[in-house]
Amino acid sequence: MIFNSYVICTSPRSGSTLLCWMLRDMGHAGFPDSHFHAPSLDKWLGYHGLDAEDFDGPKGTLRAIFDAAREKGRAGSDIFGLRMQSGSFAFFKEQLKLLHPSPDSDHARFEQEFGPTLFIHLTRQDKLAQAISVVKAMQSGLWHKAPDGTELERNGAGQEPVYDAAAISAELARFVRADEAWNAWFAAEDIKPLRITYENLSADPYGQLSRIVGALGLACEPADKAVLPVAKLSDEQSREWAERYRCETGSTTI
Repeated sequence: MIFNSYVICTSPRSGSTLLCWMLRDMGHAGFPDSHFHAPSLDKWLGYHGLDAEDFDGPKGTLRAIFDAAREKGRAGSDIFGLRMQSGSFAFFKEQLKLLHPSPDSDHARFEQEFGPTLFIHLTRQDKLAQAISVVKAMQSGLWHKAPDGTELERNGAGQEPVYDAAAISAELARFVRADEAWNAWFAAEDIKPLRITYENLSADPYGQLSRIVGALGLACEPADKAVLPVAKLSDEQSREWAERYRCETGSTTI
C-alpha cells in the first residue's frame, strides 16, 4: 500500500523526539513533529505564524492551520508526518470533524484530509520509568540533551530533582490511561497500527527506523545514515527512584 502520511500516536517520554528527528534527518520521510500540540486554536495559530483575522471564519482558519501543518510535516518531501500526543488528541479530532463532517469515522476523516495514512503506536513498556522521567523533567526543566551533553530543550531554570511519590503515581496512572485510550481508539476505528516500543527503539534505533520506512514503502538505504540526535536522560538517580517506589508500594509488576 502507498501511504501519503503517517501519524506517530504516543505520549511524553516515549522516545518520540528521537524517532521524529531521525525520520526528519533522512530527508525523504517528512518531519513528524507535534504540529497540533496544544489543545488550543490560538496556540495552533501562533505555532504556525497565522492570524485568524486573515481568514474567512472558523472553518477558513482551520483550513489555513491544517495547510500550514501539512507543509511543515512534509518538510519538502512527498509524505506528511505527524506526532500526536494523547493529551491533545480529543481536541484535534473535534477540529478535524469540523473540517470534514461527512465521513462517519475518525479514520475516514484522517484519510480525507491527509490521504492513506499509516498509524504508528509508540509506547513505553516500563511505565514507571516513563513517569519518573516526566517528573524529573518537570522539576529540573531539562527535557532533552544532545549526545555530547549539550542542552537541546529546557523549560525554565527548574530545580534539583526531588523524589515525589505522589507525582510519580499520578504520571504513572496517566500513561496507563493513555495507552488504554490509544488501543481503544485503534480497535473502534479498525486500525492495525505498526507497534514500536521505547525499549526496542532505544536498543536498536536504526532497526526500528528501517521498520517504519519499509512500512511506508520508502527507500530504506538512508536509515543507517541518520544521526542519533538526543541522549538518554535516565541515570542512577532514576533507577534509585524506581527501586524506592517499588519498595514503598510493594509492587513487583512495575
